[in-house]
Amino acid sequence: MTDLNVTSPRVRRPRPKVVTLTEAAAERVREIMGRAEQPYAGLRVGVKNSGCAGQEYVLEYAETANPLDEVVEDKGVTILIEPKAVLFLVGTEIDYEVTKLTAKFVFRNPNETDACGCGESVTIEPAKAD
Repeated sequence: MTDLNVTSPRVRRPRPKVVTLTEAAAERVREIMGRAEQPYAGLRVGVKNSGCAGQEYVLEYAETANPLDEVVEDKGVTILIEPKAVLFLVGTEIDYEVTKLTAKFVFRNPNETDACGCGESVTIEPAKAD
């Protein structure tokens, strides 16, 4: 006879990372953080309302992790994602590209629906639940 009131612990599948870094991006972040004047908890990634397309990505040093930050460890880098940005960044790969004229972080975000001509701002739709 089986006791229907006994529950077994539910095995959770690992959650996918909200963002990932290419090796070039991880190397650049490690280099920048290594030269910082003080130790930081990680790289904070967010999205803010700005620009002609509506939003832009934000990267900054994070002195501490906020209680609601999504914490991602990837290739030796700690990434802290602002809670309000998580749904906008799900599935994003951050790369670092160097050309003859620029060196910059590039966001490859499947949730982007549009970008302005100058490349400074984007339109991002929140990720949909499957």
